[in-house]
Amino acid sequence: MRLSELAGKEMIDMQTGTKVGVLGGADLWVNEETGQIDSILLASSGFSFGKRREETVIPWSAVVKIGPDMIILDSQPAPRVTRHSAHE
Repeated sequence: MRLSELAGKEMIDMQTGTKVGVLGGADLWVNEETGQIDSILLASSGFSFGKRREETVIPWSAVVKIGPDMIILDSQPAPRVTRHSAHE
């Protein structure tokens, strides 16, 4: 699958059934040594004029299934979806 085919897919947490975000504006962290995707970074919505923008970091291991319209994530057994500042 091409990266461009992932854009616009909704990400849904299978444990809660809630929408985590849309992959369109996300960044991917790639392990430089292995070339494998490590994490998905979703920027928070809204403006960041001088404020620290938060990002949601989703480990690639949380991806259960990539379908034609959405990506299913599993946030269990341990909390794997975390938030941090984009400027840390």
